[in-house]
Amino acid sequence: MKTPDLTKLDTILERHEAAERSLIQVLQDVQKEYRYLPREAFEKVGRHCGVSVARVYSTATFYKAFSLVPQGEKLVRVCAGTACHVRGAGLLLDELERALSLEPGKTSPDGKITLKTVNCVGACAMAPCVMIDGEAHGNVKPGEVVTLVKGGRRDAAAD
Repeated sequence: MKTPDLTKLDTILERHEAAERSLIQVLQDVQKEYRYLPREAFEKVGRHCGVSVARVYSTATFYKAFSLVPQGEKLVRVCAGTACHVRGAGLLLDELERALSLEPGKTSPDGKITLKTVNCVGACAMAPCVMIDGEAHGNVKPGEVVTLVKGGRRDAAAD
């Protein structure tokens, strides 16, 4: 993997207080910019927040929301919580795996899509639920999940 261009890192750090309590917010913004947390940024982030590189790393690896490898331009999370599981989340995941030739936890070779499962997205009333770039889509049926991921629309009443 090539070394990331960290020229935007200074701008990100300037937006945050130089304090330990800013660490998670800084990491969120770094990940939003780069679609992952480049290890090359850890020293500068640590210096800004007044923590060790080890602390930056342990924070980045503790929270599932953070990734140390590049994520796709589109992040698709299929809820695997109890309500979603009972209402067919497995079928949605199977359909996505087949259509995208992608396993959960992997990113497409072109860097366009990352497919993940999550334990619960907190939208049990809309089960089964799929999060696409942070937007919840509920009551999703296997026949429409691929269209949703590829940017298509479905009947608005289903949401």
